[in-house]
Amino acid sequence: MRSDAGWQLDLQPAGADALTVVLGGCWCIDQHLPSADSLQERLNPQIRHIRFDTSRLADWDSGLPSFVFVIGKLCMDRDIAVDFGGLPPGAQRLLAMAIAVPEQELASRSDDAAGLLASVGAASLGFFHGAPQMLGFLGEVTLSLLRLLTGRARFRRRDLWLEIEEVGPRALPIVSVISFLVGLILAYLGADQLRLVGAQVFIADLVAIGMVREVGALMTGIIIAGRTGAAFAAQLGTMQVNEEIDAYKTLGISAIDFLVLPRMLALMLMVPLLTLYSGFIGMLAGLLVSVTVFDIGVFEYYTETLRALELKHFAVGLSKGTVYGAMIAFAGCLRGMQCGRSAEAVGHAATSAVVTAILLITIVASIMTIVYYQLGI
Repeated sequence: MRSDAGWQLDLQPAGADALTVVLGGCWCIDQHLPSADSLQERLNPQIRHIRFDTSRLADWDSGLPSFVFVIGKLCMDRDIAVDFGGLPPGAQRLLAMAIAVPEQELASRSDDAAGLLASVGAASLGFFHGAPQMLGFLGEVTLSLLRLLTGRARFRRRDLWLEIEEVGPRALPIVSVISFLVGLILAYLGADQLRLVGAQVFIADLVAIGMVREVGALMTGIIIAGRTGAAFAAQLGTMQVNEEIDAYKTLGISAIDFLVLPRMLALMLMVPLLTLYSGFIGMLAGLLVSVTVFDIGVFEYYTETLRALELKHFAVGLSKGTVYGAMIAFAGCLRGMQCGRSAEAVGHAATSAVVTAILLITIVASIMTIVYYQLGI
């Protein structure tokens, strides 16, 4: 086969069960190269070996290894041995890399009960196998915090301020939008029920206590988990891929002190402040709804808000925000430090960090709510 574009393709028998594919001329993508499927009719059942001859090849680019790769896959399906030794060295290296990466297959969906039980069992085993690593990381972080209290933790103060700036001020826009919308929803939801008894003025109580005590901290934690927790996992995971963390260990520098501790402190300091800010924005949204929709005066709403809020509500919100920040930093740094050595592993680490952080926040929120209720706080 020949083309006016300059490429040549000939198939020459090399024995009773062998075939030589002769490639000549210019094999570039813009030359309208032939399809490898056209060779199927020449691959009769007697052919057991195929080799390539590129002695007449003038020029080539990625079109050549792409063509040869398809032929190689076709031959593998038919148990035909392929010899790539006749190709240019550069094409051989490209083919070696292409063959070395296994093709990913989509996981088949199993509808039977056995498949579901097997999946649940595998997930349970994975959790129990990962629990010791999680506890070990928790112990290392605790020791790092103790070293900080005794002044022996080694990290750059500049890194701490950079993390504080990234976690706090740069998160204000998204926290403002979400908090305002949540406050709006709370006001409408409460008004719909309070209107039945003519007590719309207590919208202020509902929004103020709900945002300051529970919803503000919870929504802030979820926002920061998706925004910052994933970023921490991606940053540390990339450092794992680049072997930077191994370099810290080789130099005798604690990766926990130098990398994890500033991130942990930044979130524990900033999330409580963002929680207070979230509560304030939510109360403004409740004020807007009350004044414009339910004819409640500004001064009346303000007075009712001051009457409803107590110091214990602020203490509960701040304590929850602090714990949520610690959980987010713990999950993000844990998954980042556990990251594998590939780009795909970095993506998995970021996803797992968000899921783990939200799960921990939900569990801790439930426990703290029950404890505070039992203590009467």
